[in-house]
Amino acid sequence: MFEQPKIGLILLIVLFPFCLSAQDNTIVNAQDTVQSLRRLDLSEPLIVPVDEKEAPVQMQTYKPDPVRAIWLGAVIPGYGQILNRKYWKLPIVYGGFLGCFYAINWNSKQLLSYKNAYLDITDADDNTNSFLEIIPPGYTIDSYGGKDAFTNLLKSGMDKSRYNRDLSIIVSIAYYGLTLIDAFVDAHLYDFDISPDLSLKLRPSIINDRFTMNQMPKTSFSYGLTGSIKF
Repeated sequence: MFEQPKIGLILLIVLFPFCLSAQDNTIVNAQDTVQSLRRLDLSEPLIVPVDEKEAPVQMQTYKPDPVRAIWLGAVIPGYGQILNRKYWKLPIVYGGFLGCFYAINWNSKQLLSYKNAYLDITDADDNTNSFLEIIPPGYTIDSYGGKDAFTNLLKSGMDKSRYNRDLSIIVSIAYYGLTLIDAFVDAHLYDFDISPDLSLKLRPSIINDRFTMNQMPKTSFSYGLTGSIKF
């Protein structure tokens, strides 16, 4: 009947030293932690090393190369505008080139037609009569004042067609150079800040005039307005 209390008393006696030892270790560990915190210098910032692989990657802004834009635009017309990402200019560029090509082609055909007609009407061969193709239906050479007058008309048409053809070539070359200049300048001004804020600011100011200070010290200050324009 008294065996169970005895067993409990024996276990209490055996385990009591271990409980005291665990409590002593906990107190010692707490004291070590406090001493470590006291030795820690909190005046300097704590630097935590960051792995380079985990560092955020900064995205570079796109900036076209002006030299590359002008050289590639010279090889492939319109490529400078593509490199500058100004795609809305492509219809203007290629539309202008198509217009120049049409003008050169049409004036060249006119020149060839007038030239052949002039050569046929001035030679002694009666079988060469391509000049008749230029005359509209219902008209004859006599309608233009005779053979001599019609010959002069063909000569004038040939000279005018040659002038228009040469002018079309010059305009085409100028337009080609204009597309290159546009690509070059646009690449330089790609990251230029174009702000719609156009403002004029005026404010009163006190101007310190050193020359007046040497002459009249009491009146060395003058008053005026200072203006600044933002564009």
